[in-house]
Amino acid sequence: MNVVVALLIAIGVTALAVVAMLVARRYAPEGSRFTDGDRASGVFGVLATGFSVLLGFIIFLAFSSYDGARSGAESEATIVAQQIQTAQYLPAPAAGELTGELICYARSVAGEEWDALDSGVLGEQVNPWGVQMFHTISAVEPSTDPQQSAYDRWMDQTADREQARVDRIHGAEGIIPAPLWLVLWIVCGVIFVYLLFFADRAEGAATQGVLMGSVTLVITLMMLLLVFFDHPHGDGVGRLQPTAMERTLGLIDQQMEAAGVDVDPPCDEHGRAG
Repeated sequence: MNVVVALLIAIGVTALAVVAMLVARRYAPEGSRFTDGDRASGVFGVLATGFSVLLGFIIFLAFSSYDGARSGAESEATIVAQQIQTAQYLPAPAAGELTGELICYARSVAGEEWDALDSGVLGEQVNPWGVQMFHTISAVEPSTDPQQSAYDRWMDQTADREQARVDRIHGAEGIIPAPLWLVLWIVCGVIFVYLLFFADRAEGAATQGVLMGSVTLVITLMMLLLVFFDHPHGDGVGRLQPTAMERTLGLIDQQMEAAGVDVDPPCDEHGRAG
């Protein structure tokens, strides 16, 4: 959901709520339907406070997941760049094969895998180039101390990269369970109906409209923010993009060119096997 769509939704929902309040005002008695306005306001304060505390807590947790996915993407890209360097100390031909497979892994993450995150269809799929690198490194037999050190370092970096990938894809299908969404929408409905009982024909239409519109707009914006954090990947302002991995791909090209290493990755520019 982009910013324009979110704003249109917020404006539309607020406008409908204001119209509902003005219609209710036309048939409401003077002084609202509550005989004791102070007591009614106190009850509404309890409803609003409980809802705001619950919603704020959920948004905090959702933001933590969003930040974890962003940090995971950056860590994964950094580790891929480090593994490129580690691979050069492994024996041939594994060094060249692992370098090419790492490049394909990075292209796949920035291409098809990120598109799958955006559409929410990645699920439990593993990256095929991660599997291919496992098969390649399994056949390596270090014969010198530097090669053994590089081998051990590669295995440690692989574990770190896989954990970073888990952090990156965490929450791709949504982190807020359906029962919690149901509770939030029910509470929103309760607050909306309760506000309608404050309709008062003795008050001006503008005052009544502001009463309903301000509350509705704030709640709608908060719910839209929660939707944003629940699905952090994709297009739009603030959405997570494969910027870190794309930057790493550019850095790898510069490193390979500076070192005079010629690698032909076994994939196309989108990470598909060639």
